[in-house]
Amino acid sequence: MADPSGIRCSDAEREEARQHLAEAAGEGRLTVDEVEERLTRVAAARYRDELAETTADLPPPAAPASSSTGWLPVLASARNQLGADLAALVGRGGQVMSKRRRLAMLVAVLAVAVLFAALVVAAFHGFGDDGFEHHGADRG
Repeated sequence: MADPSGIRCSDAEREEARQHLAEAAGEGRLTVDEVEERLTRVAAARYRDELAETTADLPPPAAPASSSTGWLPVLASARNQLGADLAALVGRGGQVMSKRRRLAMLVAVLAVAVLFAALVVAAFHGFGDDGFEHHGADRG
């Protein structure tokens, strides 16, 4: 197995080190001169251990505020907005809704209800392969 200290660093790893140094400077952990000297070493670094030396005396970078990615945050936001809109529609939640928005929400809720009812009726009635023959629609 190769020596981990002999692994070359990528541009992305150099950028991470730069960001880490910038955060440390923003927190007051490094002086301007120290940051400049370390950024020069980051730019010249060829191996991962050289990058690690530039940030070894600093605490690890803070985790992002929202570590969730993908569709989960989008769905959570949509659910929260729908809940707030429905609460405002029925007069709860302390939010005032314009008449135009209230009408749009009522139409949207009604459309979803009709669609759901149509799907339920179709499911109970059947989606058979035989078409309309069992209804007598082909009789004259």
